[in-house]
Parts: sequence; C-alpha cells; structure tokens
Amino acid sequence: MTKAADIRPTHFAWRVDGKVGTITLNRPERKNPLTFESYAELRDLFRTLLYVDDIKAIVMTGAGGNFCSGGDVLDIIGKLIKLPMPGLLEFTRMTGDLVKAMRNCPQPIIAAIDGICAGAGTMLACGSDIRLGTARSKVAFLFVRVGLTGADMGACSLLPRIVGLGRASELLYSGRAMGGEEAEKMGFYNALHQPDELSAAALAVAQNLVTGPTFAHAMTKKMLHQEWNMGLDEAIEAEAQAQAICMQTQDMHRAYHAFAKKERPVFEGD
Repeated sequence: MTKAADIRPTHFAWRVDGKVGTITLNRPERKNPLTFESYAELRDLFRTLLYVDDIKAIVMTGAGGNFCSGGDVLDIIGKLIKLPMPGLLEFTRMTGDLVKAMRNCPQPIIAAIDGICAGAGTMLACGSDIRLGTARSKVAFLFVRVGLTGADMGACSLLPRIVGLGRASELLYSGRAMGGEEAEKMGFYNALHQPDELSAAALAVAQNLVTGPTFAHAMTKKMLHQEWNMGLDEAIEAEAQAQAICMQTQDMHRAYHAFAKKERPVFEGD
C-alpha cells in the first residue's frame, strides 16, 4: 500500500493532518488555473488514493483567496487550437478522467471554495462530495462563453444531481457567474463560511468524517456513484449487499458493543 508520505506532487501543494490530506492549487498569481501537467497529476493522485490506507478524507482548496480559474488560457487553450481532432480528444478524455478518479477514490472529498471557481474549477467542485463556500465567491460554468458546449468533464451529469435539471440547464447555457449566497440557496454549497474561517471549517468536516466508520463511508460514496443509473429494485439490492458487507466489519461490532454499554463508539476503519 502507498502511504501519505510517499505522495510528493510537483504541480500543487499537498499537506497531511492526521488522516486528512489537503490539496492546495497554488498558482495564486493567476487564480490557480490548471495546466496539462496539473490535470494529469491530480488525476494520478486520486487514482493513487485508492491504495492509500492512512488517508481517510481529502480537502481541496486554492491559494491566495481563489479556488480555481479553470484551464490556463495561455498554457492550454493556446495550444489546443493548434491540435488536430485526435489530440483534442486525448486532452478532453484526460480531463474527464480526473473527475472519474475523484468519484472512484474511496475518500470523501471536501472542496473549500473562495473567490473564483470557474470552468474546470467548477468541475473539481462538482467532483467533490461536499462543497463549502464563501459569500464573496463566484461560480461560473463558463464553457459556453468561449464557444464550447456546457457538457465538459461530466457537467451535464453531475451538476443536475447537485442543483436540479432546470437550474443546471440555465447555468450551463448562460455561463453566468453566481455568487456564494445564490450557490448555497440552490444547493451547490452545503454551507457558507467567512473567508478566514473556510479552511478550518473544511478541515473540521474532514476530521469529523475520519472519526467515523471510514470503510462504511467509502461504501456510501460508491453507492451514491453507482446507483445514479440504477432502477429502484437494482438500487435496493445493491444497498442490501453493501450493508451486508458492512455488517461484517469490526467498526459495526464496536458500535454495537459501545451502544450496549451506553458509550460512544471509537471507529478504526476496519
């Protein structure tokens, strides 16, 4: 198994606090845009997290008062307009693989969003499990503003799940920015925090998750992902199997014995 200490990215910052890993996009002078290299390294990190047993939750944030301004216009867009179709498809599949890796990694991901969250940055947010924001943040699915479809990196699948089909349609067609209060009202954000309290709030959510039954949390994440395309009968059967698996865990036994003693269970993730 890979350990948290073995993870040494070069295109973003990585910090470990106990069982929580924090990813910080750290190109603040450009509002933290993504490059070919950072897309690929993020994809590879989330793929690796499947095999990292000492990290139980992830926080994703940005440096300098912004989350992520999307793909770097000069480093990416300027190069893409010169590529033939096979090269373009290779790139768009790679960016989509990042979101797939986020959804397939077992650790819950908490996005802490301040300032600008645009383009591909919005899809990092959508790929996360929980989103915390600030009132001053601006969220814009601006693909259409640069002549592209709103269908990018899974936007037409993930965004309707978060805010509903009608609201997702309007955001993807218009490419407009929504402020933090609107984003919270429509359910994009789970909660709003003051900018200077956002990082601590995200870490607190993550720390709370890692004190829980983390094997069961991973199973919940898998079911949330898999059941979207299931009928009700299939979903109920899948959940029956998932619950039967979790009933064999030591954490479930710890919870039962703690309940019998009127104590609070101490989960260990096995």
